[in-house]
Amino acid sequence: MHPKEISIQDYTYHLPEEKIALHPLPQRDASKLLIYKKGKLEESVFKNITDFLPENTLLIFNNTKVINARLRFKKASGASIEIFCLEPAEAINEYSSIMSKTQTVRWKCFIGGASKWKNELLEKKIVVDGKTITLYASLIEKIPDAYIVALSWQPSHYSFACIIDAAGDVPLPPYIKRNTEIEDTNRYQTIFAKEDGSVAAPTAGLHFTENIFKKMKEKNIEKSFVTLHVGAGTFKPVKAATMQGHDMHSEYIDVSVETIRKLISNTGNIAAVGTTSLRTIETLYWLGVKASLQPELKNLQLHQWDVYLPELVNANMSAAAALEALADWMKKNNLQQIFTKTQLLIAPGYTFRMASMLITNFHQPQSTLLLLVAAAIGNHWKEVYNYALENNFRFLSYGDGNLIFMDTLHS
Repeated sequence: MHPKEISIQDYTYHLPEEKIALHPLPQRDASKLLIYKKGKLEESVFKNITDFLPENTLLIFNNTKVINARLRFKKASGASIEIFCLEPAEAINEYSSIMSKTQTVRWKCFIGGASKWKNELLEKKIVVDGKTITLYASLIEKIPDAYIVALSWQPSHYSFACIIDAAGDVPLPPYIKRNTEIEDTNRYQTIFAKEDGSVAAPTAGLHFTENIFKKMKEKNIEKSFVTLHVGAGTFKPVKAATMQGHDMHSEYIDVSVETIRKLISNTGNIAAVGTTSLRTIETLYWLGVKASLQPELKNLQLHQWDVYLPELVNANMSAAAALEALADWMKKNNLQQIFTKTQLLIAPGYTFRMASMLITNFHQPQSTLLLLVAAAIGNHWKEVYNYALENNFRFLSYGDGNLIFMDTLHS
């Protein structure tokens, strides 16, 4: 069956409200860990994850940093308007360029209370470095599923990164039905977060601690970092009857040639920490295939159904060969980083090229993230999720972890 024909109704399960973790545990690595390998399940604690990882494994982490994307304004009438910044509405060559901008930026946004906003200029007083700043919001236009909003500020010499950090709130997922608290500032962020840009955390990484990194080093388990800026589309429900009618969200990725070289040296023994890291390195493979088939291309992107096209699949390239082709393309184009967008949809029928292991949390029913897990282990996902539900595992972003040894790695 082509993934376009998949019915999302086949990828559902009953998730009781009480199974959703509303708060993180006091200790990051105290979460439970469920291990799936060759049809068998084993339970442990996340702090022991290195006991289950083979020596010399390369772990790939997403080092994106969550921004305070939720901006709350009050109109003169007292009505509340909430602006949720999703992604830049401007053409950019690197994400840091939008975060370092001064004076004004344009963002694609969700708007809570949009019907109350009659195009008047909104303003809000904030404090940056002890100085009072006025932040303004102007509604530019309505687009499908969102709005374009212009944000500006006075004094204007501060960066947008400074402004949103001071003005916004932590963008907790919609299923965490509570107000943000002080703990979220730290705990809805990985300890290795570095690159500003995400509006949702790469949650598998939330479990990792310096103690785990120390244990990894003792077992010769290496780590490397990619960047995928997680968009709110990660929570977008699949409403279409089949996946052909679902528009997969696209997200920015940013990966250095050094990381690509490390991936080449470790093919066959790679663990992706989170679905975002997994989608990033799988995207790199397909970009390499494209670069090999069309080396004259000046812009490499990956669209939703590209990876199922016969001309790409039939290239049948090894992971190392595809990544070498990508590195050669980058050298030819004088690039030390590959910065582009990916719309990769991984669903049953997909064969993984890069990772043989996935570390992840437990995902929502009828979500593209659950489809990804099903692509990795087939119908065994039902056994994994039933076990987790019956044995008091905590679900979703602040929930427990799952180490999956994949059944579908391309040889």
